[in-house]
Amino acid sequence: MSFASPLFLWYFLPAVLAAVLIAPRGARNAVIAVASLVFYASGAGGTTLLLLACIVVNYLAGRHVGPNERLLDRGGRQWLLVGVVAFDLAVLAVWKYGGFATEQLAVLASWFGGDFPVLHVALPIGISFYTFHHISYVVDVHRGDRPPLRDPVSFVTYISMFPQLVAGPIVRYREIADQLPQQRTHRLDDIAAGFPRFAWGLTKKVVVADTLAPMVDACFAALQTTFATAWLGAIGYAMQLYFDFSGYSDMAIGLGRMLGFRLPENFARPYSAVTVTEFWRRWHMSLSRWFRDYVYIPLGGNRRGVARTYRNLAVVFVLTGFWHGAAWTYLVWGLYHGALLVVERAFGLDVAPVRAGARVARRALTLLLVVFGWVLFRAPDLASGFGMLGHMLVPDLAGLPDVVEAAVSNQRVVFLLVALVVVALPAGPGTGPFLEADRTRSANALRMAVLTVGLGYAALLVATGSFSPFLYYRF
Repeated sequence: MSFASPLFLWYFLPAVLAAVLIAPRGARNAVIAVASLVFYASGAGGTTLLLLACIVVNYLAGRHVGPNERLLDRGGRQWLLVGVVAFDLAVLAVWKYGGFATEQLAVLASWFGGDFPVLHVALPIGISFYTFHHISYVVDVHRGDRPPLRDPVSFVTYISMFPQLVAGPIVRYREIADQLPQQRTHRLDDIAAGFPRFAWGLTKKVVVADTLAPMVDACFAALQTTFATAWLGAIGYAMQLYFDFSGYSDMAIGLGRMLGFRLPENFARPYSAVTVTEFWRRWHMSLSRWFRDYVYIPLGGNRRGVARTYRNLAVVFVLTGFWHGAAWTYLVWGLYHGALLVVERAFGLDVAPVRAGARVARRALTLLLVVFGWVLFRAPDLASGFGMLGHMLVPDLAGLPDVVEAAVSNQRVVFLLVALVVVALPAGPGTGPFLEADRTRSANALRMAVLTVGLGYAALLVATGSFSPFLYYRF
C-alpha cells in the first residue's frame, strides 16, 4: 500500500486517524501498532513474519541489555548486545545480500568449471530501515541513553509505525523514546499541523517526480545514448529522486505529526550545498546521523589521526552504498562519494568559501559532482553507468533518439524547469518545516495554495492511476 494510492488516501488513513482520535490515550499506541502491521502486511505478505520475529528478538534483548539491568553482569550485557546486533545484521545479509553474494560465487565457480547454487529470496519491504531501527534501539539502551521499553505495544509502535516503516526517516530510538509512553497527548491541532506537510509531500511526489519518471526511464533505457540523452537523463533523475524521496519524507513527517509524533527532518535543501561534505549534512540526514553515531564515531571518527579518519570515511561510504542495494553500482557510488569527502578534507575544501562568487562556483561544482554520482546510482549496471558518463563528457550533435523524444512532452519539460528553479533557490529553511510550524501570513498563504491547487491536482492524478511506487521502497 503506497501513501500515494487511493486505498491509503481515501480509506486507510481516515480510518486510522479517526480510530486514534476516538481511542482512549492508553489504547492509541495499540491502534497505531495494529494499523502499521496491517499496512506492512498489505505489501510485504509472508515476509511480515520476519519483521515480527525481529521485533520479538530485539524487544527481549532490550529488556536485559541496559546498564541498570541486573539479570546479566557487564560482560553478559556486552555479549548480548553483540549477539542481537549480529542477529539483525545476519537477517539483513541473508535477505538483502544473500542472492548477490551467491551470484558472485557462482561466477567465480564458473571460471574454474564448477557450479555454485544461487540463493533466491524475496526482498522484504523496508528491511534496511527496520534493521537500523532495531540496532539503534538496543545500542541506545545499552549505552544508557534511554531506558528500555517495558510495554511491548510501545516497542511495536516504534519499530512498525507506518509513516516511517518502509522508507524512513530512520528514527534513532533516543529521538523518539520520550514520545512513546501511552499517555502522550494527541490533538486535532496535530492533524491540522501535519496535514499540509503531508499534502506538500504528496504534491512533490505525484505532480513532479512521477511526471518526470517516464522521461528519465526512456533516457536510461535508450539503446542509442547521445550527449543530449545522457544529460537529460542525469539531470532529470537528480530532480526525480529528490522530489520523490523528499516528498516521501514530508509525507512521513506529516503523517507522524497527525498521529502525535515528531519525526526528525530528512532533507534541508541538499542541492544548495556548497561542498559534498555539506551535501551529506543535508541529504537523507537521518541515514547520515545513523552512520555517524553507530559506525563512524565508534570506529574513532576523526580523533585518531588522518589515516584512520580517511579509513573511517571510506568504511562509512562503502556501507552507505551497499545499504542502498546489493549491486556493484551502489558500491561504486558509495566509494565515489567517500573519495570526494576524503579529497575535500585532505585539501581543506570541506569548508565553504566566504566570497559570493566562489560560493556560487563551488555550489555549481558540487551539484555537478552529485549528478555524476546519481548516474551510477540509477544505472542498471556499471557498464551502462560509465557509458552514460562518457557520453556526458564528450559533446556531440546527435540530439535525442526517437524513443526519448517521444517521452519528452511539453508538460515534462515544464516540470523539469520548475524543479530546477526550485532547487536553485538559496539555502534556507525547508518548505516542509515552514508549512508545518510557521504561523506567518506568507506561511498561511502557502498552506492554502498547497491544500487547494497542489493537493487537488495530486488527487486527480492519483484518481487516474498516475502514480508509481516510491523509489526508496526498493531499499
